Amino acid sequence: MITIQQALEQMLPSFAPLPAVPTPLAAALGHVLASELRARYDLPELDNSAMDGYALRAADVAAAGSVLSVCGESRAGGPLPGPLAAGSAMRIFTGAPLPAGADSVVMQEDTTPTDDGRVVLQTVPRLGAHVRRQGSDLLRGATALPAATALGPGELGLAASQDCATLEVFPAPRVAILCTGDELRELGDPLRAGTLVNSNAYALAAAVRQCGGVPWVLPTSRDIRSDIRARVREGLQADVLLTVGGVSVGTYDLVEKALTDVGAEVAFHKVAIKPGKPLLFARAGRVPIIGLPGNPVSALVTFELFVRPGLRRMQGHVALFPRPLSVKLEAAYAHKPGRTELARATLHGVQDQLIARLHSQQGSGSLPSMACVDALVIVPREQGNVEAGGELLALPIGPAPHSPVSPWLAPGH
Repeated sequence: MITIQQALEQMLPSFAPLPAVPTPLAAALGHVLASELRARYDLPELDNSAMDGYALRAADVAAAGSVLSVCGESRAGGPLPGPLAAGSAMRIFTGAPLPAGADSVVMQEDTTPTDDGRVVLQTVPRLGAHVRRQGSDLLRGATALPAATALGPGELGLAASQDCATLEVFPAPRVAILCTGDELRELGDPLRAGTLVNSNAYALAAAVRQCGGVPWVLPTSRDIRSDIRARVREGLQADVLLTVGGVSVGTYDLVEKALTDVGAEVAFHKVAIKPGKPLLFARAGRVPIIGLPGNPVSALVTFELFVRPGLRRMQGHVALFPRPLSVKLEAAYAHKPGRTELARATLHGVQDQLIARLHSQQGSGSLPSMACVDALVIVPREQGNVEAGGELLALPIGPAPHSPVSPWLAPGH
């Protein structure tokens, strides 16, 4: 069996970023920018006021209590103001252009207007006070957004400020999901002894969406080699193919044989992890194929470890791996050395320390242990039993800060 890091090193090169596509700005949320965006305009485009108040020359205010005559106003969206005469002030509003000759703004709270068209200044302004200078935020031609930027609301707002109707982004990968097994039934089907609902299809489709991919759930395959083979051929039309079940060593575990039938090259089969040991990775042409175990916990855990980083790479992300957290176990945990274990846990804080409470059910078929949990606690393969208070690393499940550094580079994984 290979280690988690060895498996990732073999898998990730197959998840090359997809070709970039022009995408309307309104549809670009969550995508990754494929090429650098340069500013088309200065931000701000003109010197403008950061406050409601009066624009003036700071040199015209010798002391608090100075009085200046008011000549006109400047408002956002109004006509450009004329130049400011020496010894006068101009009423100005937030975002409005600064008149030529003015160099400072006194906010209205520090002024008292008079009935005869003048204003009393209760403070001496600092030169340049409350003025946003042209290009002070961003200069035309400068990098507004670097390539590989993940696009959130702020990034899209900045692109809109540069009048960009479309952006070149990496598209969402289409992920085919093929569940196998004679025991599977669909939602609403009549209950038959010895069968179970195909929950994996729904859990994995949700996981793909959460990663930014587009799930394509194929019809469930029976445990017949020709049936699996036909479904695999269909699934190879996607960017990624996930098979679920049929990758262990039983008589009816036929996925690997079906993959070789269609010309797929199997890179490895079995990783030293718990749960999820019978993980398989293959490739058919440009399409990576991940054979996930059929046990629902194994399927979701191996998705988090191996599929999520690959899908993020396809979408142009640089940070592929969830950033690990340092935790202490709330209670002792028995572990047999040999395989890295991913134990499901909820996290809570005590005096700036994260405490991990492991779920009472840690079996690979115990789906409740994947519900209402926060993290996968990593018990290294060389680790024996862990005492209460023992320090380990944990990987947050689902959306969380990611890092370009693999958490599996350390010894013991």
